[in-house]
Amino acid sequence: MGLGVITVGVIIAVAVINPGRPSGGYGESEGTFAGTSAGGGTAEDPGRPELDVQLLTPNEFSRPQIALEQINGIVVHYTGNPGTTAQENRDYFEGLKDGSGTYASSHFVIGMDGEIIQCIPSTEISYASNDRNYDTLSIECCHPDESGQFTEATYQSLVNLTAWLCSHFDVPVDGVIRHYDVTGKECPKYFVDHEDAWEQFRKDVAAREAELA
Repeated sequence: MGLGVITVGVIIAVAVINPGRPSGGYGESEGTFAGTSAGGGTAEDPGRPELDVQLLTPNEFSRPQIALEQINGIVVHYTGNPGTTAQENRDYFEGLKDGSGTYASSHFVIGMDGEIIQCIPSTEISYASNDRNYDTLSIECCHPDESGQFTEATYQSLVNLTAWLCSHFDVPVDGVIRHYDVTGKECPKYFVDHEDAWEQFRKDVAAREAELA
């Protein structure tokens, strides 16, 4: 998978946060965004994408509940396992709690039909972006083949989610980066191989964010 896997088994500065799932609205204390309509959004925040909140069970390997006190960027990833679904990738992260020794997770996973699953609250770190875990939110994207190119539905959900997160957390568009920009890893592959597509994506995010203003 295209993940920032951590192999050091020492966890420090753990902030224990109640993992319960809110019944609706923006769960500020949880860092979750529940209660969207079938088309996404609410009367108070019509630009918010539809999200399926399935928080991982708190555990050492994928949801250590370390506080994410500041959000300075959004990191885009690809799963690196062609043809898998958002649910399968979310469930992979969940299964790490059983002690495989792999440290990996993501705040959000976008599927090939555009569905978005939130796995980690925005108040906590995920194990996705190596040295930038401490100040970024991570988005994993599913893809149909080895090229890493996203379906149109995945791409549109990625634009909408990224723009909304930038707006909600006051992150500038130049704070939207690739895993590649952190470590040099070829992730997300299509956006590494096609720099023009990456620049167009950031333009699309900026345009969508302007619509939300």
